[in-house]
Amino acid sequence: MNEKYQLAFSLLYGCGLRKAELLKLRVKDIDFDGKSVFVFRGKGGKDRVTMLPNNLVPALKQQIESVRAIHQRDTAEGGGETSLPPGLARKYPYAIKEFKWQYLFPSTSRCQHPVDGYYCRHHLHWTALTKALRAAVKKAGVTKHVTAHTFRHSFATQLLLSGSDIRTVQELLGHSDLRTTQIYTHVIGQHSSGTRSPLDK
Repeated sequence: MNEKYQLAFSLLYGCGLRKAELLKLRVKDIDFDGKSVFVFRGKGGKDRVTMLPNNLVPALKQQIESVRAIHQRDTAEGGGETSLPPGLARKYPYAIKEFKWQYLFPSTSRCQHPVDGYYCRHHLHWTALTKALRAAVKKAGVTKHVTAHTFRHSFATQLLLSGSDIRTVQELLGHSDLRTTQIYTHVIGQHSSGTRSPLDK
């Protein structure tokens, strides 16, 4: 994959994000000082904060600079607006052109906002992610079924395998019900605490 898509899928795996949550990330949602990523209105309309891997800091800063260059070009051409949820642009008229509100993975072209009618730059389309992943899986010779959600599953199982507390994993994934998170303990074939049978000791 090219650097942009490598970063996108690394965020899915390193932060436990859903595909839609990744695409909706804005520049302001990345907190380098707090080493965290803010997820606005994830599944079920819930906000949450997840971890930001140290390994991704240089690539993220580079991506943000790419976004800045696009935003500056759009502004110079008389644009610079980002896509905001319906009504929010009217409520926060300045936010629409502010750099911090720009998407972390902006689309390649501007379009008309479907509700509010202004021209803006939306986020990358989910099909672009799918296409990049399909090509990479084929090139790597991986025969298993791989989707964008596979990276979120891997995030959860790797945390549990390394002994992370199941409630912490639940919080990072944004699950409202612990039973949803407990499915991963069955996937790895052991308890989330890493407890082993005395026979295996």
